[in-house]
Amino acid sequence: MHSRLDACFTAARAEGRAALVGYLPAGYPTVDGAIAAMRAMVAAGVDIVEVGLPYSDPTMDGPVIQEAADAALRGGITTQDVLRTVEAVADTGAPTLVMTYWNPIERHGVAAFAADLAAAGGAGAITPDLPPEEAGPWLAATAEHGLDSVFLVAPSSSPERLRRVADISGGFVYAASLMGVTGARAQVGAQAEGLVARVREVTSLPVAVGLGVGTAAQAAQVATFADGVIVGSALVRVLVDAQRRGDDPESALSGIKALAADLALGVRGGQGAVPVTA
Repeated sequence: MHSRLDACFTAARAEGRAALVGYLPAGYPTVDGAIAAMRAMVAAGVDIVEVGLPYSDPTMDGPVIQEAADAALRGGITTQDVLRTVEAVADTGAPTLVMTYWNPIERHGVAAFAADLAAAGGAGAITPDLPPEEAGPWLAATAEHGLDSVFLVAPSSSPERLRRVADISGGFVYAASLMGVTGARAQVGAQAEGLVARVREVTSLPVAVGLGVGTAAQAAQVATFADGVIVGSALVRVLVDAQRRGDDPESALSGIKALAADLALGVRGGQGAVPVTA
């Protein structure tokens, strides 16, 4: 059975380009504000949306995402708010994933989380800290509800680990371009292209590259060798900076639209015009 993610990557490939994946945390600056920002990303050209579930003890989130997630937690964000966000974003037609650490899923109940995510129209979930060896119950729950389970590989991953991750992943394999936490950087990890090639040796699944992509030029570079380009911190920074300046919500949305449109141009081979750096 082909999933919504399969269809999205197939459509992008038919256009001769990579898919653009955009991440924002639910609940920042507010639940409705985050929904508006995610829908604006889609309208501007983002193909797939990652809805972050804010968590108090992140292991791979950089300072920009942590700042936004901490604010969302102080605002009282709940798992139900995250699911409502998924529903509102999936309503655009863009495949919508939850990006979450494992503890919130376990606390909600593995079977219940999968059922509730599917009911909200979610396409699947990315679980960066769930070891493949311990993923059995989650894989069973997501399979029951037609959800894709996305797992991560890193430049340090052994051939055996790459094969294990590829065997259990659905939708795409998330290739972290470097070791460390998220954040826009001056250069995308030099090991990214080699990692994508190594993953392709063990699977026919699309490979999407994240961590460090923040500009249209970087998106264009990654799009030459990856099936998907994942952008998170650069988009979150637009909202964080807007909050720091005290901008009105419409100004923040305009910033999100401008960056998303620029990144969409990048994955289509353009260089874009809006520089965003860490």
